[in-house]
Amino acid sequence: MEYLEFELPIKELEEQLQKCRVIGEESEVDVTETCSQIEKKLKETQKDIYKNLSPWQRVQLSRHPNRPYTLDHIKAICGDSFLELHGDRNIKDDKAMIGGLGKIGDQSFMFIGQQKGYNTKTRQYRNFGMANPEGYRKALRLMKSAEKFGIPVVTLIDTPGAYPGLEAEERGQGEAIARNILEMTRLKVPIIAIVIGEGASGGALGIGVGDKVLMLENSWYSVISPENCSSILWRSWEYKEQAAKALKLTATDARKIKVVDGVIKEPLGGAHRDREKTFLAVSNAIVKSYEALKNLSPTDLISQRMEKYANMGVYKG
Repeated sequence: MEYLEFELPIKELEEQLQKCRVIGEESEVDVTETCSQIEKKLKETQKDIYKNLSPWQRVQLSRHPNRPYTLDHIKAICGDSFLELHGDRNIKDDKAMIGGLGKIGDQSFMFIGQQKGYNTKTRQYRNFGMANPEGYRKALRLMKSAEKFGIPVVTLIDTPGAYPGLEAEERGQGEAIARNILEMTRLKVPIIAIVIGEGASGGALGIGVGDKVLMLENSWYSVISPENCSSILWRSWEYKEQAAKALKLTATDARKIKVVDGVIKEPLGGAHRDREKTFLAVSNAIVKSYEALKNLSPTDLISQRMEKYANMGVYKG
């Protein structure tokens, strides 16, 4: 297990507990009382740290190397029923954007999401979860297929942003994202969007328009990352903590200002601390959201979706 800087007191206590248990196993000394005291202190420290996380600390948790990514969620939720689909039928298959059909129980869903890598090789292969225009065009192709067959769409958002390279701009990055936003507002099937990690900029919005938009507790959703915001406003990355606070990018803030519809609770310490519990929470959220949407007609779905986004940012003095 890797620890973040603010988690070091937890690391120390966990190491003490481990040593205490080893002493108990290797000698005849009764360490039960000592172990229980350390366990008690460990629980108190965990609660104290995780109940008072700053926005920047939540950003750090969303990027934790052990945090489950899109394919981890899909494979855990759908099992062997997941069938990945490839290509945008135009340029190539973008490895940063994955999608395909999967089942939860007897209900089929079209899953789409950004996929990051877990080591140097796979990060390069997945382009660090930053999709090119063909990734967004692949996502749109899959959404249109889902619409054709009446299958609800689930998008899992986890990206530091759309790929900003020259070749992406040449192939129409801005147009691809704008086209997705337009088409998603009028898609005739239910769309459930979940921010499972980083939800940055147009990269997230390109698959982020939904009837229900949810966020995992330690994810973030914003027009810009704290580091980039800091470098623009203060000409330095040193003010990233201030930027994170000012951007109101946490799940709680996004729920408060009605950018998202709900927050999915994570296990204490983050999604990576208890993956199975996280997968179950996400699966239940998808099923619950679909139950609320499945009986709506396409006309009602689209009008409610349009109204929801039209009301965002409306200020009454």
